[in-house]
Amino acid sequence: MRGNPLSETKLTVIYDNPTDPDAFESAYESEQLELARRIPGYLRLEASKVWPKEDGSPTPAYRMIDLYYPSYDDVSAAVTTPEAGAFFEALGRIATGGVRVLVSDIEVPQH
Repeated sequence: MRGNPLSETKLTVIYDNPTDPDAFESAYESEQLELARRIPGYLRLEASKVWPKEDGSPTPAYRMIDLYYPSYDDVSAAVTTPEAGAFFEALGRIATGGVRVLVSDIEVPQH
């Protein structure tokens, strides 16, 4: 088992700026957010959209989804499920600007 056994582990998906924001937004709810909700074992889910920059320049990212799990082992098991497979397959189609996926040990939880 990795990480502190008392801390949670977070799976983060960072969507870079899509080549067509309207097309991304039209698919996001059903092909990402809804599919993320179906991935088993998470404690909570957060979805966020990056605020636009005041000067109009591109933001460093566009959206994020965070899934919080009890442990590294739990997230490792979750990403091998068919539900995660459907999520990642759709991710490959709609994340036209690029995407980053991270697994992090939460060192200071919000409890």
